[in-house]
Amino acid sequence: MDDPRQRAPSVARNRDPILEVLRRVLPERGLALEVASGSGEHAVYFAERLPHLEFLPSDPDEAARRSIAAWIDASGLSNVLAPIALDAATPHWLVEKADAIICINMAHISPWSATEGLFKGAGRLLGSGAPLYLYGPYKRGGAHTAESNQAFDDWLRGRNSEWALRDFERVTECAVLNGLSEPQVVEMPANNLSLIFRRRGPRGDP
Repeated sequence: MDDPRQRAPSVARNRDPILEVLRRVLPERGLALEVASGSGEHAVYFAERLPHLEFLPSDPDEAARRSIAAWIDASGLSNVLAPIALDAATPHWLVEKADAIICINMAHISPWSATEGLFKGAGRLLGSGAPLYLYGPYKRGGAHTAESNQAFDDWLRGRNSEWALRDFERVTECAVLNGLSEPQVVEMPANNLSLIFRRRGPRGDP
């Protein structure tokens, strides 16, 4: 029988540095929604090491959701829910509230509307002070922070004109417009950033 589990080489490189930040950021208990879970490797890895939380992975792609489900089955974990179909660019999310939202490497491999939708969704789902965690490479002040990021941006734009490394300042502006704080910034390996936004005020439309 074919194994539907997908494997992303970047996961093994970034999961431990991300986990170190998540341990400091995520709440002591509750539901952590992961947007754009991809292969599902991150969700299972974090759930195993953060057993006090319940994880809800999601992805708009059916093949990705099959991979996520297979990773969950293979893990035997009870604190990871079945993946749901969720397109961040749309307002129709199959979840009404969350205690944290995690989104890794989505902003640059999706249209800008997905990032806008992510912040709108965070404004609807998160309670006061709850975190939205983003990870990936970003431009600062309109410029790339490393030659490797410039090369990666060129490669992304060559594959899809709607993909690109996003401007940190534009992302922050979008967050604030949707009821979130300016981010805490944590420098990560390989010229990536962890951005931790928090909901300002109660759950609901800003």
